[in-house]
Amino acid sequence: MGSYVVGIGVISAIGNNVEENFDSLVSKRTGIGALTHFSTSHDVPVGQIDLTNDELKEMLGLPKAKTYSRTALLGMVAVKEALRDAGIDVHAGLRIGLISSTSAGGMDLSENFYVEMKGKKDGGRLRNVVSHDCGDSTEQIASALGINGFLSTISTACSSSANALMLADRLLNHDQLDVVVAGGIDPLCKFTINGFSSLMILDKELCRPFDATRAGLNLGEAAGFVVLQRNKPADGKKCYCRLAGYANANDAFHQTATSPDGDGPLLAMSGALKKAGIRPEEVDYVNVHGTGTGNNDQSEGTAMKRLFGENVPRFSSTKVYTGHTLGAAGGIEAVYSALAISRDVIFPTFNFKNPIEELAMKPETEVIRNAGIKVVMSNSFGFGGNVSSLVFSAE
Repeated sequence: MGSYVVGIGVISAIGNNVEENFDSLVSKRTGIGALTHFSTSHDVPVGQIDLTNDELKEMLGLPKAKTYSRTALLGMVAVKEALRDAGIDVHAGLRIGLISSTSAGGMDLSENFYVEMKGKKDGGRLRNVVSHDCGDSTEQIASALGINGFLSTISTACSSSANALMLADRLLNHDQLDVVVAGGIDPLCKFTINGFSSLMILDKELCRPFDATRAGLNLGEAAGFVVLQRNKPADGKKCYCRLAGYANANDAFHQTATSPDGDGPLLAMSGALKKAGIRPEEVDYVNVHGTGTGNNDQSEGTAMKRLFGENVPRFSSTKVYTGHTLGAAGGIEAVYSALAISRDVIFPTFNFKNPIEELAMKPETEVIRNAGIKVVMSNSFGFGGNVSSLVFSAE
């Protein structure tokens, strides 16, 4: 049947809440620019949230002296907004779950510990490593916001938060919980910048998904969460859309790349539509993974051609706004998908110019309002071939 999206929350390089993100999306205003929060030898643009950790603590009303990972702080902002948007009182006796996801976890603090430890004997503060593991941020968010039910953390690279929504739906449909907050978070840190630089897939300019001149991705940081419940809200209560279908697949092709034939993405997209009971021709818009790397766009485009034939739906990549936010990508793009349906709008890949020759596919490059959006597919493809697709519908 599928669960219903009744609340959304997001913080990214283009805004500290849902409305700021939406305004940037329809204004074609990117958040990608210079990195200022820490130093790095790599001269690449990023999607940075222009709030320090201390400013995030102040926004959340947290003690300035207490140490929190940036992952936990960003997650608190988005989860708090999503719960408020849904009108959920965590103390009202509901069985509430939190399923969060991240790739870096508390790596931003661990990096500081390493530098201090290396510099002198007995150097480094242990409080900077206790938050290293991915699950710690989930526990910090739950503790700060009073969520005492089911907690879980997923880390499957860039498909992480899409997989979080899948688990949430299954728990709801098996009557294990009444409400689930699901999504993901990733901060910018040296570990990810160095890692992606070693793969030689960071663009020194604004990324250009599905463009023939694409030269790599821009990294970003963000947190995005949706509130899901099993039953459709009563008349008059907020409901953005329904999570109608989903699928996860793995083509086992390469540690960091998907099959050039698009086998994994095709399995995920077709599986999601089958679960939703929706035909390919009924899809109105695809929020593609669209990172801007040579492999991703070619593989994803090939899979879309195999699935949709000559009638590929309108599609775009919102990573030109936020950068690739890794474990948060599926979460923030689930929020954007909910907005696309509820506000009937398509967000553009505004800097596209030249199609990939062998695909001849063109993403939308202008904002389209009154777009007739009833069904949205959102793709999130991760390292190791772990690929996921979500299908949202208006009904």
